[in-house]
Amino acid sequence: MAKYSFEFKRMVVMEYITGKGGYEYLAKKHGIQSSTSIEDWVSRYNNYGEDGLRRSRQQQVYTFEFKLSVVELYLSSELSYTELAARVGITDRGRIVQWVNAYRAAGPDALRPKKKGRKRTMDEKEIIHKIEEGDSIEQKELLKQLQEENLKLRIENAFLKEARRLRLEEETLLNELRESSTASEENSN
Repeated sequence: MAKYSFEFKRMVVMEYITGKGGYEYLAKKHGIQSSTSIEDWVSRYNNYGEDGLRRSRQQQVYTFEFKLSVVELYLSSELSYTELAARVGITDRGRIVQWVNAYRAAGPDALRPKKKGRKRTMDEKEIIHKIEEGDSIEQKELLKQLQEENLKLRIENAFLKEARRLRLEEETLLNELRESSTASEENSN
């Protein structure tokens, strides 16, 4: 989707409001891919004034309860996304569309905030330390088995990597031999 400047959006909206053309005409005149963009700009302008045409540089964070209430309001009423966005004070109706789709796909939990970044994994020393603190002999035995399995898997992984490297090396040599024999055959003819 193309990004349009605030001044450009305002100019197109003013042309529409002053009656210089409809959505389709103005979209063709200004090279805008979709007339619904102009329709959206006009709606935002009517609801929020010029601020509705500005791109927000800051990320607005909404609570789980707010998102859930907006989705439930959409599902229980016959409001369009645009009308609902105007009613609850959200300038981007697409955000409501995302919330509704997520809610339909995975239920209310899809609207909960998600943790940012990678999950922290415990390294081997932390695991060993935690298990050694426990008194259970079974835990210590399990730790020993897991360490042995881990070692076997590391060895297997290293073996498979080396086998792959050798196979690729062999294929490269065979290709070089084929190319050189093809070139020598062409030179002899």
